[in-house]
Amino acid sequence: MATDKTFESEVPWLLDELCVEFGFCLAASERDTLMNAPPRDVDAFTDAVFAAEGIDPSLHKQLRRAVHNKIEQRVGYLMGSPSSES
Repeated sequence: MATDKTFESEVPWLLDELCVEFGFCLAASERDTLMNAPPRDVDAFTDAVFAAEGIDPSLHKQLRRAVHNKIEQRVGYLMGSPSSES
């Protein structure tokens, strides 16, 4: 049985992984916002997760890079836009 993954269908799973791996366990309202209108590129999604958590990503560059890489690995291919960070 084939499964048709879409970016939108993968967002809840991605958010769960970010919670477990990095401690970005968003409030329900923030999670709903990201699930209902997720940013469509890796950089914007990364920054949206940090904003939802109330963290300035410019103050946590290594953490941002790790979260960014996870997002890119997990759903980057579904987003259809290249990332500016490597």
